[in-house]
Amino acid sequence: MEIFEFFQAWLQAHPVTTSVIKYLVWVLLVVVVISLVRRLLRQRLPDSSIRYNVQKGIEIIGYILIVLLTVSYFTGNIRDVTLIIGLLTAGITITLQELVLSVAGSFFIFLVKVYQPGDRIEINGIKGDVIDVNSIYTTMMEIGEWISSDNYSGRIVKLSNAFVFKGPIYNYSQDFPFVWDEFNLPIRYGSDMERAKAIVSQVASEILSEYVTQSLAEWKTVVQKYYIEDAEVNPTLAITLTDNWIQFNLRYIVDYKKRRFTRHLLHERIGQEIEKTAGKVQLASATVEIVRIPVVELGEEPGAVVEK
Repeated sequence: MEIFEFFQAWLQAHPVTTSVIKYLVWVLLVVVVISLVRRLLRQRLPDSSIRYNVQKGIEIIGYILIVLLTVSYFTGNIRDVTLIIGLLTAGITITLQELVLSVAGSFFIFLVKVYQPGDRIEINGIKGDVIDVNSIYTTMMEIGEWISSDNYSGRIVKLSNAFVFKGPIYNYSQDFPFVWDEFNLPIRYGSDMERAKAIVSQVASEILSEYVTQSLAEWKTVVQKYYIEDAEVNPTLAITLTDNWIQFNLRYIVDYKKRRFTRHLLHERIGQEIEKTAGKVQLASATVEIVRIPVVELGEEPGAVVEK
């Protein structure tokens, strides 16, 4: 009982400290309630996309409540919110520019829908799949670096949301979840050109038909939404004559997550079909072919050399 009375007397003797402690208790209460609500929603909502968006919404509400609590608690009048927020913003902007940009970037990402978890993006020279977006950082599973093609490197990258204001953002999956890819096939001079073209066209049509069908409707939507010209989504083959071989360039559309696997299937099937031609179609390589070796004969005089 004496301890309680001592504590009460101490609080009355230190009103400023008492006010700060009460404020911290309220902030702690808000944080605890927000955490409990998020945990409850995580257990009750089965859909991962809805669960993620709801949790982020609850987090933003918590930040707003803390700001309003801070202003109303220390000013005693909620009508002073505009003035206080203006003063705080001016001071914070000068001292914490990067943090302010990060928080502003999170709102920009959320409102404009620049990207969302599940999208594959490239930002600030880093490419990867977005796995989380919070109020300060965007978290990505990195793609590439020492790993060839579009494979995970295994590194998780945290990138400041401020970068959405500092450079271009490449989104592989928003609105149109397909990309165009291509590869070159060197065919040796003297090969059956018509048969080679038939092989490449037939294999491409068989393997890529599903992507073409899926992308047609998606591309029409993109053309209607943006000021963009209509494009060919069917596989196209272009032939170029070079000094060393006939170059076949196959351009095609593919799911952005299956680019490497699709290229593997195309190479494998085209190689098998070329083998069946029994030499009528041959792949070229950068090799040196000796057409004729000059004949060298020794002359009658010592040291004389005659070349034919």
